[in-house]
Amino acid sequence: MDDKIIKRLVENELQWDPSLDAADIGLIVEGGIVTLTGHVSSYAQKVAAEKIVRRLKSVRGFVDKLEVRLSGHPEDDEDIAKRAANIIDWDVTIPKGAVKVAVSRGFVTLTGEVPWRYQRTSAEEAVRRLQGVVGVINQITVKPSVQAEDIKRRIEDALDRQADIEAQKIRVSVEGDTVRLEGCVRAWFEREIIEDAAWSAPGVRQVEDRVTVGS
Repeated sequence: MDDKIIKRLVENELQWDPSLDAADIGLIVEGGIVTLTGHVSSYAQKVAAEKIVRRLKSVRGFVDKLEVRLSGHPEDDEDIAKRAANIIDWDVTIPKGAVKVAVSRGFVTLTGEVPWRYQRTSAEEAVRRLQGVVGVINQITVKPSVQAEDIKRRIEDALDRQADIEAQKIRVSVEGDTVRLEGCVRAWFEREIIEDAAWSAPGVRQVEDRVTVGS
């Protein structure tokens, strides 16, 4: 697809999303690779813009140069840390005491260990919506709970359930708690579906995504 058409599609999606103020977002498209520039007023808006770009079928790749510029007086790091710790404690899907919070200049670092990847994701999603947060560094690890053979089987089963993806063209290998994905898909969003399937298996600590996007 022509870069001008892709740019127009991305611009339309950014303008359409009611949770996002796209007035100060810049956009560059070269060879199907989208680069976001400019700034937004919260980290939640930055994440929303990234998701919009990634979900479009015509996008082959993504570069994020979008900055978070908070309006008004910056939030105190101690206040952000307290609110972040509270919101994680209130989330019943996250084991009590499993996640620790540190804040420096508005950047929140999450550490700890949880049994499932969705718990790692839930903690990050809860924190990034807080006022004053300019970035989230998620260092929460996933504790292994199954054998390598079970991880591989779960991933392959998940791929088989995706009607738009030819699972037989994707090679899955597992070494310890690391999953390696190889093969080729037609669009960027298919690559993300495959990676999500790998992360959904319990015990996965790392995913090496070597899947390429081609015609």
